[in-house]
Amino acid sequence: MTKKILCLLVSAMVIAVASNATAEPIIIKFSHVVAVDTPKGEAAEYFKKLAEERTKGAVKVEVYPNSQLYKDKEEMEALQMGSVHMLAPSLAKFAPLGVKEFELFDLPFIFDGYEQLHKVTEGEVGKKLLKKLEVKGILGLAYWDNGFKVMSANKPLKTPADFKGMKMRIQSSKILDAQMRALGAIPQVMAFSEVYQALQTGVVDGTENPPSNLYTQKMHEVQKYVTVSDHGYLGYAVIVNKKFWEGLPAEIRTQLESAMADSTKFANDIAKKRNEDDLASVKASGKSELIMLTPEERKAWKDVLVKVHTDMAGRIGAELIQEVYKATDFKK
Repeated sequence: MTKKILCLLVSAMVIAVASNATAEPIIIKFSHVVAVDTPKGEAAEYFKKLAEERTKGAVKVEVYPNSQLYKDKEEMEALQMGSVHMLAPSLAKFAPLGVKEFELFDLPFIFDGYEQLHKVTEGEVGKKLLKKLEVKGILGLAYWDNGFKVMSANKPLKTPADFKGMKMRIQSSKILDAQMRALGAIPQVMAFSEVYQALQTGVVDGTENPPSNLYTQKMHEVQKYVTVSDHGYLGYAVIVNKKFWEGLPAEIRTQLESAMADSTKFANDIAKKRNEDDLASVKASGKSELIMLTPEERKAWKDVLVKVHTDMAGRIGAELIQEVYKATDFKK
């Protein structure tokens, strides 16, 4: 009887140990390149909170902001290799991966505000684009807004002529390269984490960013002028390693998809307000003078830059651009 009881106790201990082993949480490493107090940074933290709550601790999300793990050019390869599981790269990052169609989001003046934008990101065009990532071992879960971009420099930028000869930092994007060249500027591709120092030391003369990125990275402290042009959009796609995601238990995946849907609403709701607040903070700092374009000045920018749509149609796809025009009721 004693041996029997002992065996039962040993069995119970083995089962308990096994249960503890299986109770180890699933780790999701979520890497991004911006500060925590940006729309993307806050949305990543919100997703972490929801994911851990809804899976009751079965998932632990480790968020690494500010390029703590990888810089712009490194993070996509890290995702494909499984070194990280989740990213939210800017949409321009997919062209170097071989999916050039995503560069449509970089086209200047392609969207006249958030309503037109969401007709694309929440519609069939947006879904079709995310589907193209699967052959790269990547699944697209959602689009997150950052906002519409302003231009900054140490001289006033009011007309296209003001850009002549200016060294302007851009992300790696043929469209953004063409945009700056159309303005007469000299585009300089540079990692986001290196921009502040480059502006401070004069390696580049200016840059384009949504106000939230400009302000949280303190770029306004080393740029005398900020032109509120809203000439282009910066957004993100939340993506995961396909093999990792599809290997998750179905119930866990459903809970995470629910958390992502609510995090996307959160991200997009705060993006517009956050950019407005940060632009006001830039103005209040007294370190950068805000330049508000008149309707005539804005039209002069658009007349020059909308030509990039035609010039880049062969790269992005003329049919895709027309689909966007139709969805947004685009007018030149």
